[in-house]
Amino acid sequence: MQLKDLKVVVTGGAQGMGAHFAQRLLEAGAQVAVGDISEEKLAALPAGIHRRRLDVSNEEDCVSFVSWAHQAMGGLNGLINNAGILRDALLVKKDKATGQVKKLSTADWNAVIGVNLTGATLMVREVVAKMVEAEQKPGVIVNMSSIARHGNRGQSNYVSAKAALAANTVTWSKEFAAFGIRVGAVAPGMIETPMTQGMNQKARDALVASIPVGRIGVPEDIWVAVKFILECDYFNGRTIDVDGGLAF
Repeated sequence: MQLKDLKVVVTGGAQGMGAHFAQRLLEAGAQVAVGDISEEKLAALPAGIHRRRLDVSNEEDCVSFVSWAHQAMGGLNGLINNAGILRDALLVKKDKATGQVKKLSTADWNAVIGVNLTGATLMVREVVAKMVEAEQKPGVIVNMSSIARHGNRGQSNYVSAKAALAANTVTWSKEFAAFGIRVGAVAPGMIETPMTQGMNQKARDALVASIPVGRIGVPEDIWVAVKFILECDYFNGRTIDVDGGLAF
């Protein structure tokens, strides 16, 4: 699909990778509708981008946002499922000093699953339903998974969500084939975003040192992979790892 022909939703698009994707799509001539929980950051997006508050973990928000985006752009044929949060913690931890046993809270589990998996799934459901109702084809969906999907210490909730997204990329590519809709995923490694900038510096330095290409990734690295999925009509049901060769 040509980028200029896209009428695409970008979730979590007010900052970080999502904002970069939206900017690149706008430059390519696409129509872009960005959803994010931060109204302040939405307001700072470039002119020409449709924007509206969106909490993907809220079903009513997803339904109304997709209807609004479809109307605002005069159609809808793409989704970049980018919204995500972190609530990292070991599932069970014993304090070395006190011996106290701490557990990952149900609230932190539910928050990450609610945004990163349930929210992403709701957005796919609503966007695809709208495309099918409007008999819009072809269409394309890009899910943002993560290399953490292979398993990573301290991220049971995040790993579960991102692994499920990669698996459902295959599932949805099969389910939506009859509608002319492709589904692909990108799995970033460590990327320079507001999310990773909040990491413990010692842990961050150690992780960067383990990346074979010798640097942290930037949003443009991930955009190259997203762009490939959007444009390559023969790509479907697969996840592209973009991690600089990092292996956990």
